[in-house]
Amino acid sequence: MSTNNRSQGAQGEKTYFEQQRELVLQDVATNLEQVLQNMNTLNRSLESVIAVGNEFGQVEGLWSMFENVMAQQQQQSHEEEGQTHTGAQEKSQRH
Repeated sequence: MSTNNRSQGAQGEKTYFEQQRELVLQDVATNLEQVLQNMNTLNRSLESVIAVGNEFGQVEGLWSMFENVMAQQQQQSHEEEGQTHTGAQEKSQRH
């Protein structure tokens, strides 16, 4: 009798298990395709974000240079004030 069932399965009739398995496999394939599409969308979005970030690299470099120049000027002015203050103290100590 089991031989008879196998021959019927080979002729095109599928068991409930085989039908359900095919449905599940189709569902898995569909979901994997959707995951792949979503990953591609995410990848494109990340590439766009990186491109925008790279465009700000030059601006950041200019601001960094400006900050360094301003810090040097501030340091020089503090040093000059210190020398002026020290010179005034020396003059007051001499008199």
